Amino acid sequence: MSTTEEAILSNFLLPPASLSEGLTLEQFTELFPKSKQSSAHISKLYRELKRQRARDVEDVKRNIAAEAQREEKQSRDVRRSRRTWHEVDLQGFDERDVQMETDLFGQAVTKSTSGKPHTLQSILPEMDATCTDLTEEIRTIDEEAEAILADIKATIGDLSDMRTGKFNRTPGSGTDLGEDVLDGLRKLEQICDDVGKG
Repeated sequence: MSTTEEAILSNFLLPPASLSEGLTLEQFTELFPKSKQSSAHISKLYRELKRQRARDVEDVKRNIAAEAQREEKQSRDVRRSRRTWHEVDLQGFDERDVQMETDLFGQAVTKSTSGKPHTLQSILPEMDATCTDLTEEIRTIDEEAEAILADIKATIGDLSDMRTGKFNRTPGSGTDLGEDVLDGLRKLEQICDDVGKG
């Protein structure tokens, strides 16, 4: 997310001051009828209101940060697709589609914006963006590999339990043991196929 967009969201969605700076307990108490202003419940209500407002502000800050990460990922995906797009043979594409892509995403990333080869000043931001893309892609692949490895280990553990006669089945499970074994083998086969294709 650009700093401008993040600043706009923060300025628009986040209050500039805490509740106590904008509305003191005394001012809050004056909002109630005179007969109720001496009640101890007013200060409790005020504290609860402050707590809820602080929690809401924290939620909004987290959402703005999450949106910034989402936008950053989208930008990486767009840069990646732009690189791929310009490597693809454009024959067979409607000229309007090609023009629209250029209008939306600008020039090819393989050249500087002037159409000339990169200079040191123009290549460094591109290299930084590519490094960020690759780091994110490696992290995603590592997470997928860990999940696949955990699935394989669980299946192997289940098969080992079956071989030794220790069935880790929940009591009252209405499924047949043979079906469980076949399901486990199908999962293992699917995981191996996915790893082989990936």
